[in-house]
Order: sequence, then C-alpha cells, then structure tokens
Amino acid sequence: MKKLSLKIRLIISFCAAALLILGSAGILSWHESRDQIDEFFDTYQLLLVKQLASADWNNVRPATQEKINQIVDNFDDDGEEDDEALGFAVFDTQGRMIFHDNENGRDFRFNPQVRGFENQKIGEDQDKWRLVWAESADGKYRIAVGQELEYRDDIAFDVLEETSGPWIAGLGFLLLLIVLLVHFELRPLRRIAGELSSRKPDDLTPLSEENIPSEIKPLTEAVNRLFGRIEQMLKRERSFVSDASHELRSPLTALKVQLEVVEMSGDDENARQKALVNLKAGIDRSTRLVEQLLALSRLDSAALRTTEDEVLDWNTLLSNAIEEQQGTKKATQKIDVFNRKNCTITRGSNFLWSLLLRNLLDNAVRYSPADSRIKIEFTADGLTVSNSGVTIDKKHLPHLGERFFRPSGQKASGSGLGLSIVEKIASRHGYSVSYQNRNNVFKVIVSKAE
Repeated sequence: MKKLSLKIRLIISFCAAALLILGSAGILSWHESRDQIDEFFDTYQLLLVKQLASADWNNVRPATQEKINQIVDNFDDDGEEDDEALGFAVFDTQGRMIFHDNENGRDFRFNPQVRGFENQKIGEDQDKWRLVWAESADGKYRIAVGQELEYRDDIAFDVLEETSGPWIAGLGFLLLLIVLLVHFELRPLRRIAGELSSRKPDDLTPLSEENIPSEIKPLTEAVNRLFGRIEQMLKRERSFVSDASHELRSPLTALKVQLEVVEMSGDDENARQKALVNLKAGIDRSTRLVEQLLALSRLDSAALRTTEDEVLDWNTLLSNAIEEQQGTKKATQKIDVFNRKNCTITRGSNFLWSLLLRNLLDNAVRYSPADSRIKIEFTADGLTVSNSGVTIDKKHLPHLGERFFRPSGQKASGSGLGLSIVEKIASRHGYSVSYQNRNNVFKVIVSKAE
C-alpha cells in the first residue's frame, strides 16, 4: 500500500483531531444543556403544582370541566406552544380524577405512593413523562403536573443546534485555512525536492538556505555537509587514482624494459641473469605497491568498522610483524621490543594494528643501514618505532605522511604509501602520528590524539 504524503497525513490528522474535539464538546454541551433544561422545567413544574395546590377544588363538578374545555377549544391557537408538552390532573384521595387540562393530564395514572417527582409512561404511544405530585392545601386532593421528556430533548437539541451551528461553520473555515497553510508552509520542502531532482549527478553545490524555516534548516545543513563530504571524498579518490596511475606507470615501464633486455640478451647469460634479477625486483616493487594500494582501499571501507573494538593480542601482533621482516632485514640489523607490559593500547582492530606495525618496521628495515638497531617501545600514551643511523631532513618531516611522498636521495625502493597508511590507521583509533630526529635516530611516535 502506497504511503500517504506528509501533507495529506497532516490534513487528515488536523481534521480528525478537530472532529474529535468538536464531537466531544458537542456531547458535553448536550449533557450540560439537558441538565440545565431539566432543572429549569422541574422548577417550573414545582411552581405550577404549588399554584394548583392552593386552589379550591371543592366546588369543581363535571360540568365545570366541560365548560373549561369549551373555553379552551374556542381559543385562536396561533402561538407556537406545544399543547402536548405540559399537562396536569387533580385527583381525590380515592384516586378519582375530578379535573384535568383536557389534553395529556387525563391520561395520568393516580399513584398515592409518590411524593415529588416520578417518570411515567402515558397514552397509547406510552410516551415518557416527568410528573410531580403534591397534596392540596386542605389535604383532600392530589395534584399532578407533568411534562413530556421528549419535549425537553427537543429543546436541548434546538439549543445545541443554535449554539453549535456557528462553531461548525467556523470549524469548516478553520480546516480550510489549515489546508492552505500546510500547503503553503511545505513549499520549502517541495522546492528542495525539486532542486535535488533536477540536479546533475556531479553537481554538489550547497543547497540554498534562504527563507528556510528553522525546522527544515537542520535538514538542509545536513544535506550540505553530506555534499561537502562527498565532494572531498571524490577529490581524494580522483587524486588517489591519478597518483596511483602515475606511480604504477614507472614500475610497469621498468618491467617492460627488463623483459626486452632478457629477450635481447641472446647467449649472454650474465646479461640475462642481471635482467632477470632486475625483473624480479621490479615485480616485487609492483606487488608491494599494489598491496599498499589495496590496504588504503580497505581502510576506506566501512566493513572494517565492525572489527575496530576487538581486544588486541599484542604478543601475536609483535611476533608476526617481526617475523615478516626476517626475510628482508639485513643480517646485522636488530629488532627489539621494550616496555611491552606498559602497553595502554588495548582495543581496536587486530588487522589494522598489524598493518600499522608491518609498515613501520618495513620502513625502518628498508631505510636503515646494515648495523642499525630498530626499537619498538611502548609508552604511557602509545608506542614509538625508532631506527638508528637515519636522519630525515627537517623540511621533509611535515610531508612524510602524504601519499606517494618519498624524500629525495632515497636509494631503497618504496611506494611512498606506508606512513600514509600508518597515519590513517592511527587516526581511526583516536591516535596521531609525529616524526622526530634525535641523536642520529629517527622516531615515528604514535600517541593518543589530544
């Protein structure tokens, strides 16, 4: 089932709420009016029965009743009074009716047990009437004054109709005004939707926030922030693809050249072997570059975020990272670990921290002299990887974490992505990376970000 629009839902909700309130108010008004009418007519009946009780009924004869009936019948009945709305009857103590109003009162039934009000069904239609009983002043007669309850209902309905009619008309105009206001106030949303639907896919300019209601402004601000993040991401991706294609072009060209040397070496075994060695080194460099590119791609993937709250197994991480360097480090190079028990980095992604260690140790091994000493030292707020016999020019230190940046004069091969990966991993875990030269020792410091 298609979900209704916000505009239709608001209109339906307002109309339903208005009708519910109007209906509830109408019911309350009806009951209040009915109670007031009952109180008024009960008082009127009491006054009338008091007047009838004070009359002298001793000289009333059947002929008197007939004469009164004739007088009443000769009246010119142009009024709007309802003859069936009120009646009275006079009984003696034995229950004989000696006088009535010649209408409904003659149908009243004598009830000697009642003093005050009672409800009684009278006539052929058994209509409900409210009667009040009282004794005459001399105690010889009982007088009943009654009123039809349906007449009271009619009066209550008339009162309710007269009072609620203007309110119903006003409510109709109010609902129409609400519909127009909802339509008018939702124009900014329709404008934003129209602007977004007509945009080109590469148009990431911010949405205009002019004349935007305060309730909708957080939405436009959030969309504009999203556009900004998407634009930055696209810029990074374009830059990354451009840099990656440039960096891959060199090793691939070198591989092609070495392959041509192998083909052209003919019977020269030394030239062929040298070319094969260079070809293997080029393949290793290309493989390393592709691995680093894939690592960067994985770092930008949201799939890794579900593993970033693991308990870190530093014993396994350290042993695996050091073991991976055994085949590449120089025979006289040493890798030592200090203050392992002081490690304060306890949670994160085991995969990412393993990748961070591997890149730091690979850089230290690759760019250090043969007799260098490489140290992994845990500190109160992180860890430090240092290698002796190396000093980086101060002007290069601020650029070490940039993608594909390699200081001039480097003889060892590399992709220029290792420290960029290190900084990204550290940042995802709330750490920062800094670089330091001290006493012919180069240090990479991973510490808690401030």
